[in-house]
Amino acid sequence: MLEILLTERQRKLRLEVEDFVRSVPRQLLLDMDADRVRYPRHYLEEAAKRGLLGLRFPTAHGGRGLGWADEILALQDIGVLGSSLACLYSLVSIVGEALAVFGTPDQQDRFLKPMLEGRLAPAEALTEPRGGSDFFGTTTVAERTADGFSLTGQKRFIVGAEGADFFLVYARTDPLAPARQSISAFLVERGPGVEVEHIYGLMGTRGGGTGRLIFRQVHVPAENLLGSLHGGNEVFHQMMIPERMTTAAGALGLARAALEIAAGYADRRMAFGEKIREFEGVSFKIAESLTRLDAAAALVRATAQAIDAGDDRGRLRRLVSECKKFSTESAWEVVNHAMQVLGGIGYTDVYPVERILRDVRLMMIWTGTNEIMNLVIQHEYYREMARRSPSGRDSEGDATGAGLEAEKVYA
Repeated sequence: MLEILLTERQRKLRLEVEDFVRSVPRQLLLDMDADRVRYPRHYLEEAAKRGLLGLRFPTAHGGRGLGWADEILALQDIGVLGSSLACLYSLVSIVGEALAVFGTPDQQDRFLKPMLEGRLAPAEALTEPRGGSDFFGTTTVAERTADGFSLTGQKRFIVGAEGADFFLVYARTDPLAPARQSISAFLVERGPGVEVEHIYGLMGTRGGGTGRLIFRQVHVPAENLLGSLHGGNEVFHQMMIPERMTTAAGALGLARAALEIAAGYADRRMAFGEKIREFEGVSFKIAESLTRLDAAAALVRATAQAIDAGDDRGRLRRLVSECKKFSTESAWEVVNHAMQVLGGIGYTDVYPVERILRDVRLMMIWTGTNEIMNLVIQHEYYREMARRSPSGRDSEGDATGAGLEAEKVYA
């Protein structure tokens, strides 16, 4: 992020976040990657102690009342810690969004405030074994009871399954209604019937307690319904914003760490009598990486400002999907370039680039695969085109044969 574009408040925020990031023990990162730590609760508690959780939420609930333009700054620095810690930090923003937008005052007091204070740890339970990207194919069911709901089903790939205190869970509440009108969102507290059946062995992004959750006739009080009954579709679409923006910003931090390692190495490593940064094969990789990161950061910043300004919801769905896709794919390329610059030593654990490579790979899959991002992007763009009033120049007419209507055959 260009320093000159930041406000004084944002500069101070970055200093706070940088200080927090420096304070995270190196050994914690190593232990998480080695699966010796399954859920670093103290990490969230320390962030809360410093007032760095849920920056966007009202001060009355423990936030700072800031905007997305501020939160992405924090996340780009948090991202250098790796995708697990960035994800755990982001879950507060993600689940907090649902509570801030759809929660009742009672739910905000019981969940949002203690979450920002570091007393409750959240997780989002969305993915199912038979429905990865097919959200509306959920088979988890919540049946009405005299005083609430009985929840039965399972979710997998849940970051925080091992250590979270409560879960944002989507379940089918009307089996006869069309898919988009049949799902509700619930705040499910860890307790009887909520079981962690399996903790996954992951290629990267380790230490976040990612597992499979089983719900066996879990009693969910009526007051833990989030939003309206059968209104899960609305919650889900709102959640696209925090899920994709936090991923995009975190990916930028992760890639920046790899780039800085590679650039520093290229400036010290000698071959054929000179620094390898003098060779085009190396220096062009650094240039390409820097350009991609700057472009991705600009897109993320512009989108954050559009969200804060209250832009059209359809356009925001497109923009946040572009951010997630472009940032994660750029990060993947940057980290691969970094490993190539380091050569064989980059493939060892002497440098953290091999861990960063394993971490960043997941970012192109979670919160909606990048193929799903493409579907959203083109769909929302065509919707914009259909709504757009003719204005400006008609570029289609700028051709010699533009008037030959008989040649313009479409069907």
